[in-house]
Amino acid sequence: MSTQTQNSGAKVGTRGLLIEKANLALGDGESTVQALDNVSLSVEPGELVAVVGPSGAGKSSLLAVAGALTTPDTGLVSVNGTDLSTLSKAATARFRLENIGFVFQSGNLIPALTASEQLELIHRMAKIKGKFNARHLLDAVGMGHKANSRPDQLSGGERQRVGIARALVTKPTLLLVDEPTAALDRKRSQDVVELLARETHEFGVATVMVTHDHDVLHHCDRVAEMVDGRLAS
Repeated sequence: MSTQTQNSGAKVGTRGLLIEKANLALGDGESTVQALDNVSLSVEPGELVAVVGPSGAGKSSLLAVAGALTTPDTGLVSVNGTDLSTLSKAATARFRLENIGFVFQSGNLIPALTASEQLELIHRMAKIKGKFNARHLLDAVGMGHKANSRPDQLSGGERQRVGIARALVTKPTLLLVDEPTAALDRKRSQDVVELLARETHEFGVATVMVTHDHDVLHHCDRVAEMVDGRLAS
């Protein structure tokens, strides 16, 4: 295993997402909860993995650890071969922006920005060189015709599609999706997860989707169940 500087991160030789024996305790004293209990998960580029389980099972903690938002107490988390624990705070923020895409419930779009502007903002923040065609990426998710529409002019399913396009702007290694169908009806739920699967395969992204919606699991490559901080696939 090669060792690099703290800012660039040590390489562990695995593409996509790799979590090995991660443990995370939340709270203090008697209120301490073992959010992650010896969790291991590997997601390859181009693979969509759904994580299901009851509320409080640790699914949100899993996303937080995978997305470099929280550091596990013990264990390894690497994205595209970079051991996240070896990054400085500033380097972690930069790595997250450039390599990890997030899709939240209802898209989590900025109200004042059009669909195109949502994507252009991420492109500027990431300081990606070269010209950027937001319309091209919106076309890929079937939203090119709504490029100039603001979130309040879009349906729930349309907002989710824009959210997916925005998450793909930096061509991330890892895509983390939190309950994308929570506010959608059955048909729009199917459409959104089918789109996620297609874009995961076409863009070669390692995608983890947390969901309670068992009706969309047939679109996924693999399903893992989480209970009491433990993960089984």
